[in-house]
Amino acid sequence: MLGELLAILAPVFLTAGLGFGWARLGRDFDVAFVSRLVVTVASPCLAFSTLTDIDVPLSALITQAGTAALGMVAFAALGAGALKLAGVPVARFLPVVVFPNTGNMGLPLCLFAFGPEGLALAIGFTAMVMIGNYTVGVALAGGAPTWGAIARTPLIHAIALALVFLLTGTSPPDWLANTTRILGDMMIPLMLMSLGVSLASLKVGNLRRATGLAALRLGLGIPVGLGLGWALGLSGAAAGVALLQCSMPSAILNYMFSARYAGPTGDIAGSVVVSTLAALALLPGLLILAKML
Repeated sequence: MLGELLAILAPVFLTAGLGFGWARLGRDFDVAFVSRLVVTVASPCLAFSTLTDIDVPLSALITQAGTAALGMVAFAALGAGALKLAGVPVARFLPVVVFPNTGNMGLPLCLFAFGPEGLALAIGFTAMVMIGNYTVGVALAGGAPTWGAIARTPLIHAIALALVFLLTGTSPPDWLANTTRILGDMMIPLMLMSLGVSLASLKVGNLRRATGLAALRLGLGIPVGLGLGWALGLSGAAAGVALLQCSMPSAILNYMFSARYAGPTGDIAGSVVVSTLAALALLPGLLILAKML
């Protein structure tokens, strides 16, 4: 078990640590460029390649998307109540509780923990979280829901194209399969390095509030993930992926939206940093639990 845990955790810690150290040394790392590369090229290519290459039933992907939707509803209901009791402005701080980092951190973990099947299931989960982020998340941050941005997102296009092949029972041509596989392979290391760079760059505001928000995000994630897995009758990789994705720290995208709409960026950044560091510390136990489901 120790060797298996090390095989899962080492790539995550070392690659994210490389990004963190790179930023601390003052080396150039264009986060904006890397983010665009991941969003427009690597992420959709990995999604298409994974979904068309792995024999995962379409019903399983839909179930993961539904699990993500139910999870966000649960996080919103429970999180809003907790924030209100604490006297914290609900609308501006609720996104850090509702939207976990299922991309930069969740996708690599699910891949290393459950292989290509886990990655495929995690993509279904992440797609729904992304839709929630760009609609409800933007609205809570003070903007207007960006349905147009979702419609223009390459990841959605890639998933839709993959579904065409899945529904027709056909395989993509070799040139397309090989190209998307090569381009998609760069996503995981780029996302983990970007995570490390972001952790080195974000500044914690109110540490007490950041710690409280982080505790709420992680404290709700594990029981909700377990509860949804039980309620939906999930098992194996499906249950493990649902637990891992629900238990991820606050998404960095929450900070980006807060900055765009003049929100409490210091506190949001602090919650992202604290929840990520806490999640990294909890990962060994979380992975053991996920593998037991």
